[in-house]
Amino acid sequence: MTKRSQTKRLYIRDVAVGGGAPVIVQSMTNTDTRDTEATCAQIARLAEAGCELVRVAVPDEDAALALKRIIIHSSLPVIADIHFDHRLALMALDQGVDGLRLNPGNIGGRAEVRKVAVAAKSRGVPIRVGVNAGSLDKDLLEKYGRPSPEAMVESAQKEIALLEDADFDMIKISVKSSDVMDTVAAYRLMAQKTDYPLHLGVTETGTLISGTVKSSLGLGLLLSEGLGDTVRVSLTRDPVDEVRVAYEILRAVDLRHRGPEIISCPTCGRCEIDLFSLVEEVENRLSRVVSPIKVAVMGCVVNGPGEARSARVGVAGGRGQGVLFKEGKLVSKIPEKDLANVLVNEVNRLLEKEKLSD
Repeated sequence: MTKRSQTKRLYIRDVAVGGGAPVIVQSMTNTDTRDTEATCAQIARLAEAGCELVRVAVPDEDAALALKRIIIHSSLPVIADIHFDHRLALMALDQGVDGLRLNPGNIGGRAEVRKVAVAAKSRGVPIRVGVNAGSLDKDLLEKYGRPSPEAMVESAQKEIALLEDADFDMIKISVKSSDVMDTVAAYRLMAQKTDYPLHLGVTETGTLISGTVKSSLGLGLLLSEGLGDTVRVSLTRDPVDEVRVAYEILRAVDLRHRGPEIISCPTCGRCEIDLFSLVEEVENRLSRVVSPIKVAVMGCVVNGPGEARSARVGVAGGRGQGVLFKEGKLVSKIPEKDLANVLVNEVNRLLEKEKLSD
């Protein structure tokens, strides 16, 4: 496993961040925060998917006042996303929010930043300094000619200094760009200059496919180098999908393993079953499984078991029938129509057996 970079430890409610704690998966609601019922429902779905921190937008006072009800009903620590108005940050703190995400430079002057820092410190609430390439100060853009990694890091340092001048150090940092390699370079540079925890993300990545590719590349590179304490995959999609992709990235770099890892072939001319539908059904039916287990769904009974021998259990289909195999060895033949049921039942049986033996 990759050696993790050692950062300071902080807590967002009861979730440990940094200091060798597991990389934490975060997402953000896309509901209207003022609609507390919809927001709480989405947070519940995110929690079920494995999300560990949730951020909500606070664009106005009504949204800030809604936080109290949301926090009461949320099983996850709630982070308020604040821009331009320090009073919203103070209101969010009064409602009991567990964390703040803000740019100290755009919520007022030093006096306003100090007010927020003092209030946050008295409540033990961390603040994430969130720098985005798309919202850098004009002076930095003029200095560097573009929103470069160096410009983002200098912006973050200025924001951090505002908080440190107010005697506040419960800080987490993000330096995001929609450009993957700029993002990677910015985090590498930031890690050389601070030991505050880093929140990783590539911003504005787009739809499911493009967003997954960009996030996997950017986050995968950084995580494989030992950088990053929390992660968020940004998708123009249901935020539950952000959580699922985040865990797959963490699994790929061998940092965290949650839920089934499904191995399936891309299909070829030998495939004589509807493998696409079969894999989707198996994945959906196992979506609530938390324990890690490698499961194979293959389209060819000739090569399937051998190619997926690393799986604990799997099926391979043929015309009208298929086979169940465990760790590459054939167990039984089963009708094609029963492939999904047999596999899902076998996965549940194996996990229950492991649970009883613990």
